[in-house]
Amino acid sequence: MATNTATNLMAMPSLAPGRDLDAYLNTISAFPVLSAEEERALAERFYHEDDLDAARELVLCHLRFVVHLARSYQGYGLAQADLIQEGNVGLMKAVKRFDPSVGVRLVSFAVHWIKAEMHEYILRNWRIVKVATTKAQRKLFFNLRSAKKRLSWLNQAETKAIADELGVSTKEVTRMEGRLSASDMAFDGYDADDEQSGGTAPAYFLASSAQDPADIVADESDQAESSQRLAAGFGELDDRSRDIIQRRWLVDEKATLQELAEEYGVSAERIRQLEKNAMKKLKKAVAA
Repeated sequence: MATNTATNLMAMPSLAPGRDLDAYLNTISAFPVLSAEEERALAERFYHEDDLDAARELVLCHLRFVVHLARSYQGYGLAQADLIQEGNVGLMKAVKRFDPSVGVRLVSFAVHWIKAEMHEYILRNWRIVKVATTKAQRKLFFNLRSAKKRLSWLNQAETKAIADELGVSTKEVTRMEGRLSASDMAFDGYDADDEQSGGTAPAYFLASSAQDPADIVADESDQAESSQRLAAGFGELDDRSRDIIQRRWLVDEKATLQELAEEYGVSAERIRQLEKNAMKKLKKAVAA
């Protein structure tokens, strides 16, 4: 009986195509092919009685069908094990929604769910930048990929024929064709020892965030010149004004206007005026 065989196989370690794909394929080939009556009985047990063992058996006995579909998507350069894994998710979703009273076989119902999961995975991972986001673009992506197996670059007539068939503009077909023909490039390029690839990666075309050496030299020169002018202007101040600026601006423990006023025997307002006049002279000297 198919049920007994599948039950025994379900006791095996969890299936994971990513670990050893060949071992996975050998394992699922041992699962029996269900007859229409066996499939219906299992589906009814799950649908009406919520029997999870019946649902598990339906999934296990249809894993080979997922592999069959996954092989049709080998041209996208993605790992076969990952595609199978995604297809298995679609199969489980199909089993969950399958109504045995409709009168169709599970594979006929599940093919949509399996392909939908594979398509979603391909669109997420085939390119770093998404190539299709809308439903129409996704349909165009997979149909155009199929057409490109037979055609080189599309001519105007071929582009229009595909556009008419899929109900999109010729501009959209041309844009998608360009995306399909493009390839991803490593941002940092290849090995530094590869002389032929040196300097061609996107990273080489980014502007440096560091300051331009010429600007650094110019800034240092301006700063040095400003410092010289400030020193010269400071030297032109009288002793009292120089002392006020020094003690009000150039030390950690700054003196107050009142402290300086008491020391020089003048009012605090007079100290403020002397400070203001000295600052004007210094600014004028620096700006000269």
